[in-house]
Amino acid sequence: MNVKKTYLFTSYLLIGISLLSGSLLINSCKQKSNLSYELTGDTIADGKNLVQIHCTKCHELVPVDAITKDVWKFHALPSMAHYFGIRTYMDDYYKNEGDTSGLTLQEWRAITYYYQKLAPASPIAAKPPVPLVKDWAGFKLKTPAPAAANDICYTTLAAFDPLNHKIYTSDYVKNNFTEWNSNLKPLGSVDVPSGAVDAVFGKDNVGNNNATISCIGRIEPIDFLNGKVINVDLNKKSSENQTLIASEVARPVQTVKGDFNKDGLEDLVVLGQGHFKGGVYLMTQNKDHSYIQTNISDKPGAVQAVVGDFDNDGWQDLMVLFGSKDEGLWLFLNDHKGGFTAKSLLRFPPVYGSTSFQLADLDHDGKLDLIYTCGYNYHNSRILKPYHGLYIFKNMGNWNFKQQWFYPIDGCTKALTADFNGDGKLDIATIAFYADLQNNPAEGFIYFEQETPFSFKPHAVPVSQYGRWMTMDIGDVNNDGKPDIILGNYSMGFEFQPGLKPFWSKNLPFIVLENNFRK
Repeated sequence: MNVKKTYLFTSYLLIGISLLSGSLLINSCKQKSNLSYELTGDTIADGKNLVQIHCTKCHELVPVDAITKDVWKFHALPSMAHYFGIRTYMDDYYKNEGDTSGLTLQEWRAITYYYQKLAPASPIAAKPPVPLVKDWAGFKLKTPAPAAANDICYTTLAAFDPLNHKIYTSDYVKNNFTEWNSNLKPLGSVDVPSGAVDAVFGKDNVGNNNATISCIGRIEPIDFLNGKVINVDLNKKSSENQTLIASEVARPVQTVKGDFNKDGLEDLVVLGQGHFKGGVYLMTQNKDHSYIQTNISDKPGAVQAVVGDFDNDGWQDLMVLFGSKDEGLWLFLNDHKGGFTAKSLLRFPPVYGSTSFQLADLDHDGKLDLIYTCGYNYHNSRILKPYHGLYIFKNMGNWNFKQQWFYPIDGCTKALTADFNGDGKLDIATIAFYADLQNNPAEGFIYFEQETPFSFKPHAVPVSQYGRWMTMDIGDVNNDGKPDIILGNYSMGFEFQPGLKPFWSKNLPFIVLENNFRK
């Protein structure tokens, strides 16, 4: 563990986060299964049964038609083989000596034949339940002045501070943290350790506006432990406004706040998404404003957390979405002793690429429903997938969710809810960084107007030419009492459609969709 000490008014002990040398995923997949299987010679039946036995030890079962034959053959299966002690060379597989996974080479070949025989040659297209309406849907475009022609924007954060009504952005290449006013004029910028991807705003112990920001380190899904979490004093415009909270974090993507031990002091939870290494870390604040770090979960892949008292016992809990490996939504209930008890709520196949969730009472029945998106498309299967998109799950009680609605959106990245048109019903805004930019770029941003509970009219607001949206936030930018939408433009990189040439602006760091609905 890397421990550093500094001072902020009083002594402020900073404790870095240490990471496990291996992931639970690798260990669990190498454990020998308790179930035995005798091959029958029917390779389809054998493959199906072996997949159910061995390929669900680490994650939800991936349906055979979830990806294509070529992706199974050249990407997905080779990437999974080493978990079973199997190495690959060219088009063949070889068993490692001394492997204890319990899967023989003959059984592995039955699995590969099963997928090759039954997987589709091309993706199965999804048909939207309601066609997109291409209009501005009550929004008006506002943009800052574009950067210079050779100044390409890599915006990883576009966030609104409701305390001072300002926008804050961060650029992954410039490693900056920039403040903007309501007229979209820059007010100043400071350097940060790496591109910020999340900011939570508040006030420090003496009442100054501050932001706790998560600096990801490396944005690519690799294990490079150089992420940091810092506090930024928003009243100062220099590098002296920063205080380090945690260093050597595996790709921190979010930090949330809560008083988890009910001592009156604000604690932090840091999501270290990592790749094969990562976790969910609790930073408990002491009276001298130092922090003690403990691990809530050692699983990598966390993408978002929400704090709430989910069992109504007066103690704050966590709900966490994991977006890789063992994907799913987990509830971590506060045990009142400094720890948490984990409960699985939903699990998804690892090809989903879970990206975000929100809890909101969409049907006004007094229970929070689940708005969920999936579409991270930069793992081993970089093809358009018909199950990527926006899902709504109705809360049936006690956090038991039942899928109520689905709208396919290629590469869906995030969903946020608000009553944009003032009719008393919650609407939804989505972005899709991995949209089908060749054939359907309009799905990069969609506004879903709720008409009746769990029924929406989708509007494709024509903003695809202004950027490629990696980040989004909602806030009353112009202080007129209505929620506006901020979209951040990460304009280059993470290509997954060969030959695609950018048709969107590379020089606008963000845009604002100003809410012009009549109240």
